[in-house]
Amino acid sequence: MRTFDHVGVPTTEKQPVEMYVEATKVWVTDPLRHPNRIEYLRFEPDSPVQGPVRDLPHTAFQVDNLEREIEGTEILLGPFSPTDTLRVVFVLKDGAVIEFMETSTADHWFQRSPE
Repeated sequence: MRTFDHVGVPTTEKQPVEMYVEATKVWVTDPLRHPNRIEYLRFEPDSPVQGPVRDLPHTAFQVDNLEREIEGTEILLGPFSPTDTLRVVFVLKDGAVIEFMETSTADHWFQRSPE
């Protein structure tokens, strides 16, 4: 089952409340704090993320089984764990970047970074 989570939009501007994802060297915002469920992604200059994941917006879905969702797709990044309770993968499907998210808890995945 897929459930819409957010739309991710790359930016170069620092946002008021961000979470740092060490695995990808990217700062992300909490889409639940945005009225249109937008997550902003701000990449460090030395981020290993390149190509469509860094350059294009993406649509993200919560899924029950990450492996099942990525069968037969072109994987762009991952799977990796941005938090202790979340695994994600970015794929290219139908010409669009899609993020699939699998959580091991009912809590929301965003973890605010210390100021």
